[in-house]
Amino acid sequence: MPTDTSSFLVPKGDYKRLIAFQKSECIYDLTCYFIEHYLPAIGDRTVDQMKQAARSGKQNIAEGIETGTTSMEACIKLVNVAKASLKELQEDYEDYLRTHGGEVWDADSQQCRNARQWCRQHSQSADYLRVCELRDDITIANIALVLIHQTDYLLRQLLERYKTDFLTHGGIKEQMSAARRSWREEHGYYNWRTGCDENNGNNGRPGPTNDNQKK
Repeated sequence: MPTDTSSFLVPKGDYKRLIAFQKSECIYDLTCYFIEHYLPAIGDRTVDQMKQAARSGKQNIAEGIETGTTSMEACIKLVNVAKASLKELQEDYEDYLRTHGGEVWDADSQQCRNARQWCRQHSQSADYLRVCELRDDITIANIALVLIHQTDYLLRQLLERYKTDFLTHGGIKEQMSAARRSWREEHGYYNWRTGCDENNGNNGRPGPTNDNQKK
């Protein structure tokens, strides 16, 4: 956030550079691969639900960051929608594992630890798609779950940062009011009600006169 109160339309940054967005993109592409290879093309509502949840996670991060320039409230809400969408997707993967003879990897298992380490180091879809070609459906579902958990953590950190920004700097209306006050003080804004500049008297600029003043 800026320290200059005259500046209030400050972008939140390029969302494509956010690790959380990059990982959400990986989740979407991995989910599309998983659907194409392991779920029926027709007759299963899970297909549409999983794809929509994965897409919502990615798109709401992008929209939230862009909206944050003018509305911190909308930014926080949209990022939280992204977080909720990924939780929904997590449930779908866990349902798949439960109904297809698989298990969610224990957090302390060597498989899960290896996957966490690998996922922390990779945020490009191409890397995940190469791995998918060499793994079965149970492994891919668990990799997706690890990736979802890591993205959820990043989104929680992002929400905490935005909460701190809001508490420190306020919303857009407060920032606009502060910027307007700062501009008036800097430019010696003329107050036509008092007949003088707000910060340093008339400053050599007389106000309007009426007949009584002329006399």
